[in-house]
Amino acid sequence: MATKETVEKYLIHFDEPFEEIGDGMWVIRDDFDNIDDIVVWFDEPLIVFRVKLFELPEGNNEKLYRFMLERNSLLTHGAYAIEGDSVVIVDTLETENLDYNEFEGSVNALAMEIVEHYPEFKENFNL
Repeated sequence: MATKETVEKYLIHFDEPFEEIGDGMWVIRDDFDNIDDIVVWFDEPLIVFRVKLFELPEGNNEKLYRFMLERNSLLTHGAYAIEGDSVVIVDTLETENLDYNEFEGSVNALAMEIVEHYPEFKENFNL
């Protein structure tokens, strides 16, 4: 079973700058375009990955919600979600059998989704 120490070892091995911001919570300071910070939260039995993308635009967001749901159907890792007034992308992994490849795969999949599709959000929804 993965522990907080295991997650920290994975973060070191991942070779991107990170810092611990709380007990069992880290921020990866990723160098990818359009990605602010990837928050990694150890909350046994889960590890949660979260990236805030943008604030919800004013007005009718039906097209935005449809776009997010359509993107969700294509994602291998994670999902778009609304948290308060923000659009986020999140992923969760179970700690029981977690290995480095799973950890790295989740972070990379979220980063790739953002790099490839954030420009569509900006263009289509006036962000």
